[in-house]
Amino acid sequence: MSEQKQSSQRVVVVGAGMAGVQTAVALREQGFTGPVTLIGAEPHQPYDRPPLSKAVLLGKAEDSAFDVDFEALGIGLRLGLDVTGLRAADHEIDTEAGPVPYDVLVLATGARPVTLPGTEGVPGVHLLRTLDDAARLKPVLERRHDIVVVGAGWIGAEFTTAAREAGCAVTVVEAAERPLFGALPAEVAAPMAGWYAESGAELLTHARVAAVEPGRVVLADGRHLPADAVVVGIGARPATDWLDGSGIALDAGGSITADARLRTSLPDVYAVGDCASFPSARYGERLLVHHWDNALQGPRTVAADIVGDAPEEYDPVPYFWSEQFGRFVQYAGHHTGAGDLVRRGDPAGAAWSVLWLRDGVLVALLAVGRPRDLAQGRKLIEAGARLDADRAADPAVPLKAAAV
Repeated sequence: MSEQKQSSQRVVVVGAGMAGVQTAVALREQGFTGPVTLIGAEPHQPYDRPPLSKAVLLGKAEDSAFDVDFEALGIGLRLGLDVTGLRAADHEIDTEAGPVPYDVLVLATGARPVTLPGTEGVPGVHLLRTLDDAARLKPVLERRHDIVVVGAGWIGAEFTTAAREAGCAVTVVEAAERPLFGALPAEVAAPMAGWYAESGAELLTHARVAAVEPGRVVLADGRHLPADAVVVGIGARPATDWLDGSGIALDAGGSITADARLRTSLPDVYAVGDCASFPSARYGERLLVHHWDNALQGPRTVAADIVGDAPEEYDPVPYFWSEQFGRFVQYAGHHTGAGDLVRRGDPAGAAWSVLWLRDGVLVALLAVGRPRDLAQGRKLIEAGARLDADRAADPAVPLKAAAV
């Protein structure tokens, strides 16, 4: 894109989380000179979300604002502003404060947590997605309340870890048969169930919530659990309801179906982060990745396409991490459809890894307390490396030395 054309192009980014902020920053880093406006629904200075379930929740940090000088970068902030619609024919988005015109639009609206049916507005029921959510939960932990956590996924485990560190009594209710059901296979997730008891939390599986009443949670089997507070962590869905009728193509789950350069079905409109899926040639399917690293990497592709640098197709090795129960858990890749599972180390111990191979090629890796395995494995996945399964199973052998 010529500098003259850039200077007249208005880029509007909807969503002021990691994906939105990084898109605005990447545009400046890649030389874009036109106006950039970043719109956020929350009134707070844009902030990072991972610390909310850790340092912010435990009062070890006041907030997690991004260290970005928006004014110096010439990025206009419009915060506390809800976006209600998109009219592509007019190149405008509708907001509570009136229409906002754009030449290029980037959708980075993220995802919203799934609520527990029948509990919206019920006192003492909490989500943990925003800075305000964390602020409401801090006094709950400070008073060492009895807490019921609904959902033994990643966020449930991280919150339980923080609540136990604060001295709260915690019962975790999981409808499935094990933690991380749907995220990891049984033979991998099963050892993680013991982490809850080890921390002093009680994990109830095959348990469904029938009702939340003052001071207690009633399960479908009739059991009553004491609960001064209930924290719900049962997943998230793309925040795309406001796009109804816009012409943007969505899949059945509500995610925007972007192409390999993160362009949507409408001209001059991109989508990045938790709200959008993308086609992965590496894995032969469309991926929806609700993790921090995707929100960090995708904006670089969007910015490069906007400035006309013809980026490579967006096809990263997905990556995320979780700090829970005194363990650093990391995952890279995508294991769906992988044929062989290789273990490195004893899952009952403090450090172990699991590898997924497809026809001998490493496609995914879960590392618990073995960051070197993760670092080497991620590079091997990117390279499409084939491994000697016997050597890879030996935790004393560096993973890169198992490549053939």
